[in-house]
Amino acid sequence: MQIKTKAIVISTLKYGEADVIAKCFTQEKGLVSYMLKGIRKSKRAKLRMSMFQQLSLIEIEAFHKENKNLQYLREVKLYNPYQNLQSNVYKSSMVMFISEVIKNCIQEEEKNEALFQFLNDSCIYLDKAEHFKNFHLHFIVKLTKYLGFYPDNQSKDFPYFDMQNGVFQLKEYSSYSFNDSNSALLKLLMSSEYYDDSQDISLNQDRRKHFLDFMMLYFEMQLQGFKKPKSLEVLQQIF
Repeated sequence: MQIKTKAIVISTLKYGEADVIAKCFTQEKGLVSYMLKGIRKSKRAKLRMSMFQQLSLIEIEAFHKENKNLQYLREVKLYNPYQNLQSNVYKSSMVMFISEVIKNCIQEEEKNEALFQFLNDSCIYLDKAEHFKNFHLHFIVKLTKYLGFYPDNQSKDFPYFDMQNGVFQLKEYSSYSFNDSNSALLKLLMSSEYYDDSQDISLNQDRRKHFLDFMMLYFEMQLQGFKKPKSLEVLQQIF
């Protein structure tokens, strides 16, 4: 079956001497792995490695065979070329982190239109943004909504955040109930509808680090097999 769909490049893996396997989150088929034959050696091929940088937004035509782990691309083009998302050292550190989080979160091959649109819009925003120091914090909180474990809004007036159940509570019922600055920041980011809103929140590097560690623990508790991204340390050294 031949399909045409938009896709977001999540990761690439070298295979053999000249091939690459690209993992993409597609609008129509969800998570799909594509074999890119000879892409690392051929200079005249239609497919170029520059098209498959992390979080590149591409439009593809592909041949899909049911029950196959690897699919094959026929045509690829960038539908939203970035201005500086992958070249700006500060933004690229966020790109590495976001890509790794998505890779660790999305395992099943199923269509998720809402998640795709959220990732698409978030990438475009970050590319254009002039102020983005809190973007990754806000992104992580918003992402939980599309993964099915967004903290309970109705309990936000309570001081303790229970990581096991994703709710705010009046009292500390377990060792995973937190009443600290991280819980307060979580509420603040939940109340911020747009990314621009979170850029006015005054945070130092230490506060961002502790909040990211806090949220990564929440991800580990909610998603079986989730691993803390290796790129987290690099990101925390920059922001």
